[in-house]
Amino acid sequence: MEFSLYSKLIPAAVLLMLGILEALGGLYFSGKRSKTDYTIELVSLATLPTLIQPGIFLITFWGMNFFLPNLENYFINLHFMWQVGTFLILDDMVQYWWHRLSHTNRTMWKLHRPHHVVEEMGVLVTYRNAILYYALMPGIWLSGILIYLGMGYVYIFYVTIKLIVILLAHSETKWDRFLYRYKVLHPLAWIIERTISTPSTHFAHHGLTAEDGISHPNGNFGNLLFFWDILFGTAKITRKYPETFGAWNQIKEPWYIQLLFPIFRSKDSRSELHAWKTKQDYDPSVDFKKFNR
Repeated sequence: MEFSLYSKLIPAAVLLMLGILEALGGLYFSGKRSKTDYTIELVSLATLPTLIQPGIFLITFWGMNFFLPNLENYFINLHFMWQVGTFLILDDMVQYWWHRLSHTNRTMWKLHRPHHVVEEMGVLVTYRNAILYYALMPGIWLSGILIYLGMGYVYIFYVTIKLIVILLAHSETKWDRFLYRYKVLHPLAWIIERTISTPSTHFAHHGLTAEDGISHPNGNFGNLLFFWDILFGTAKITRKYPETFGAWNQIKEPWYIQLLFPIFRSKDSRSELHAWKTKQDYDPSVDFKKFNR
């Protein structure tokens, strides 16, 4: 229980520290974030670790205990490196494909859309997704199964490191600039940017249009490991940062519509969240198109 608490407190402390640094740098005073954006970010930040993830784990534990009780702690003595590798594949790689699907499937995009409509980066962007996006995320359910099988202690350390990497990848502190600034560090940068997500590679994913030569809206899907993008051919590395972020359909729905779609739907027929299928649905074959509000 104590270690489980640390796995939440350490990422929370990192988030707070990065948020303070971003605020001191003037990020949250640019005027690009609305009250709706802040509400989405705070509600998402509060619900994922306290309701959605624990709820999925409870359901998973109950189901495994009911149907497969003999498998509880079955792999508890498995070498920790094998356990880490299992989480990297069944959680992080699966999340890569889940994320990639949300950019190629028009229905899935509606659940992932809150993550991209904000027009600036920052650590608060990290958890912006519809409730259903996380509730259905296969990696969380598979992690619950692995924990039941006895990999709980390894998961605590694994998820702590993963969350820190993801938070840093969204942060406007742009820690990787240090690696690009000095030529002697370029070999180290080459290894790091092909292993884990960095601000440069993940900012490119959030960029508005690939026309700037930096952004890669339909690629750079990796969460903890950027290696999956290298392996599956969706990587773009420029060591630069886009200047414009967002998504082409910029209708500003209330926070509860963005987070609770399809339970709540937009009344504006121009919005993607008006129905499961609309004329304004995101088209993954179109990198960017101007949208008249």
